[in-house]
Amino acid sequence: MRGILIRWVVMTAAILVAGNFIKGFHVSNLPTAFFAAVILSLLNAIVRPILVILTLPINFLTLGIFTLVINAALVGLTARIVKNGFQIDGFGAAFLGALIISIVSTLLSLMIGADKK
Repeated sequence: MRGILIRWVVMTAAILVAGNFIKGFHVSNLPTAFFAAVILSLLNAIVRPILVILTLPINFLTLGIFTLVINAALVGLTARIVKNGFQIDGFGAAFLGALIISIVSTLLSLMIGADKK
């Protein structure tokens, strides 16, 4: 349970960083960012594996780069689910936001050791 909470806090921080640096990626406040992190984590756990399997041929041809498109789509879907306080103006903002979220989440997880049991 503690590990899930740490991952949600890390994802919240990553969403806030993306909101501060990406034009068109709007996060109104901390509770909205936390709720978006929870929704995005659930989508990553449930929907992302299905999408990766369905797009396996194109993912193979692009050497895995298409996974960034899937991540951007999931960030856009998160914005549609959350609605109030979390807005993304277009696919470009979703793509850059997903890239920033991935990088920041990875760096923060490595720094705090969230993957250790």
